[in-house]
Amino acid sequence: MRTRQILCPTDFSETASHALKYAIEMANLYHVGLRLVHVIDQPVGLENYQILTVTPEELAQSMEESAAAQMHSLLSELKSDLSVESVIRHGVASEQILKEAEVSEAGMIVIASHGRTGLAHFLHTNVTEVVANGAKCPVLVVK
Repeated sequence: MRTRQILCPTDFSETASHALKYAIEMANLYHVGLRLVHVIDQPVGLENYQILTVTPEELAQSMEESAAAQMHSLLSELKSDLSVESVIRHGVASEQILKEAEVSEAGMIVIASHGRTGLAHFLHTNVTEVVANGAKCPVLVVK
């Protein structure tokens, strides 16, 4: 853990920002890098109800561009000499976070206990619980 980077999932919420502060503190303590991950849920179109005015592909592209802009903004606000990497994934949040932790050989995951609510939710208790129980590395859950 002390030689491998810290993975910090984010949904750009205030709670995730709070968890990021802990991730930065831990990365500074162990002199390791930080890897931020944001997961975009796959858009689901209800063509039968004609709710979407754009194709699922256009919606996914728009979501990706928005996430990239938010990630860029977040990275520009970080005041740290840490090595920071960022990645945007698509799919089920808990699965993608666990996959990213394994692929990047994360030494620790620092995750918010919950994030946004309603339709904008991303890091909620179930995602955090699945990550905490499924991770092969230590997990710090931040309230």
